[in-house]
Amino acid sequence: MANPHDHPTALKDLQDSIYREKVLRARAMTPEERFDAGFEITNDVFRRMLTGAMWDTEGMDTDAGWREVARRLDRLRRVHDAGRFTSVPPAGYQP
Repeated sequence: MANPHDHPTALKDLQDSIYREKVLRARAMTPEERFDAGFEITNDVFRRMLTGAMWDTEGMDTDAGWREVARRLDRLRRVHDAGRFTSVPPAGYQP
């Protein structure tokens, strides 16, 4: 069998295939399944945030870790509310 890395578009083909599978799987989900998947993703993100806070503060206890996560989220919320962060690109922005 030939080495797939020798093919110039092998990585792009793999990425496209994975993306296509994700899209087809999402389209086959019911609204309830999508809602549940959204919560699962959110829970995973919060667990990673806690892990990061614990790492940055050299292993504090879990309650202190959650307080650090809350502090960081509050900081982001204040920055967003002050208009320093936006999810809308500037006018004329072309990626």
